[in-house]
Amino acid sequence: MSGHGFLLANYVPGDSLLHRAPLWLKFLLVVGCGMASFLIVDWAVAAAALAVMCTLFLLSGAGVSRLFRAVRPVLPVLAAIGLFQWWQLGGPTAARIVLNVLVCIVAASVLTATTPVQRLLDGVASLAQPFQRFGADPERFALTIAIMLRSIPFIAGAYSDVRDSARARGLERNPRALILPVFITTVAFARQTGDALAARGLGEAETGEHAPPATPAAGHALP
Repeated sequence: MSGHGFLLANYVPGDSLLHRAPLWLKFLLVVGCGMASFLIVDWAVAAAALAVMCTLFLLSGAGVSRLFRAVRPVLPVLAAIGLFQWWQLGGPTAARIVLNVLVCIVAASVLTATTPVQRLLDGVASLAQPFQRFGADPERFALTIAIMLRSIPFIAGAYSDVRDSARARGLERNPRALILPVFITTVAFARQTGDALAARGLGEAETGEHAPPATPAAGHALP
């Protein structure tokens, strides 16, 4: 599907400083940008932060085209948000909100552009390890993230294909022609993903009747 490149930048092999940086440091960068989006109250500071993040992205060697593809899907939404906030709260506040969102998107794109997906998922599983004592399953958590990373571009691609098809038939203003095919495609994709996981025995807790039989202790024969 044509829209599979939507949302964040795909991994770009390289040997830049960002590629070699520890994963925890890149995670910290993303979290820091997310927290800063709530703390920055000046649009000029937000613009400076965005310039820094864009510079980091370009230093990774990912290129301007990948940077644009990472932010392009959200530009119409941000334009609508910006216009509404400008009408409600004024230009500086609207600019600050839009710029802060872009800072978060570019920061996440720096992470995904400089980190292989498998390493990213391993890092997520490691971060979830401390919560294992509370019943969390790090592997299942990483699997959920992997499915999300695969599903979002698929759904975006489905919407792009349906929109192009509706436009070709002169139905781009018909909500049913846009929403219903995407809904059907998404449900079919979810069922296929669930069937694939079930066929591999993934995503099921090994408790109760699904738990493997206990191994008899040494010196005790089976009855």
